[in-house]
Amino acid sequence: MDELAGGIRRVTLPLPQRPGHVHAYVLPGDDGWTVVDTGLGLPDARERWTAELDGLPGAVARIFVTHFHPDHVGAAADVAALTDAPVLQGALDYEQCRLVWGGEEWSAVLAEWFGRHGVPADVTDELIGQGALYRPFIRFQHDPVPLEAGDDVDGWRTVAAPGHADGQLMLLRDGVLAAGDHLLDPITPTVGLWPESRPDPLADYVAALEATIALEPTLALPGHGEPIEDPVGRAYALLDHHRERLSRTAAALGDDPSTAYAVSFALFGDDLKPAARRFAVAETLSHLEHLVLQGGAGRRESDGGVTYTSA
Repeated sequence: MDELAGGIRRVTLPLPQRPGHVHAYVLPGDDGWTVVDTGLGLPDARERWTAELDGLPGAVARIFVTHFHPDHVGAAADVAALTDAPVLQGALDYEQCRLVWGGEEWSAVLAEWFGRHGVPADVTDELIGQGALYRPFIRFQHDPVPLEAGDDVDGWRTVAAPGHADGQLMLLRDGVLAAGDHLLDPITPTVGLWPESRPDPLADYVAALEATIALEPTLALPGHGEPIEDPVGRAYALLDHHRERLSRTAAALGDDPSTAYAVSFALFGDDLKPAARRFAVAETLSHLEHLVLQGGAGRRESDGGVTYTSA
């Protein structure tokens, strides 16, 4: 546990795949500590958290989940059991969490989704298998305290940050932004289109970045990497990144129909492991659908699947 400015503590937890770590944060408060995110529910998650919390002066008053991805929500039930503290989570985010991790049906939904977007069956099996590896390590808290943007969490204000996840919420207080995966540096957050997600996550993300700039935070605490001392500058850089990615997506299209899977090779190259290809296809889809909605690409849907052409 590292101590940051303002008495904030940072807990760095391991991940089995890149980027190899995820940060949780522990925020001081008048009535106790607020834990922000919990890491993946690996077999030793309780032991790790027990060791971290034993060194914490005072009790944990609440647990706040920024978004439902495995490395952020995976050990939420463990930390809740250790602390007897309530879990707070965005209402929309929890609905997606329950949909994706609450049953066994999601793998079949994803398989059909990838298939319709051109992923060969054997590759689909690999992509689904990679995602399924995380399922045993996701112990989210059922029926958490629901939150909406603008709610107060012990003096911190919740701020909507859709794009990386539709219902992602951040916390903001005195210029400090507990940013989840909204702002990362030097890596860029994945902004993908998935089944049951909002129709244009890239537009959501761009709007959320612009809203972040308007808030003028002075420090961002990201889920991965070091604290970001110029969050506004990083938000502008991410806007530039996606403008460039959109241009490359448009340039990859021609008169002949292309699937999102095929276009993902033009954008992300050939040398990707299945876990990375899974996200590359989803991010390619978010850029393709954004182009379609902006009139910059054509979309064709048939029994054979979905393809895209230049406008």
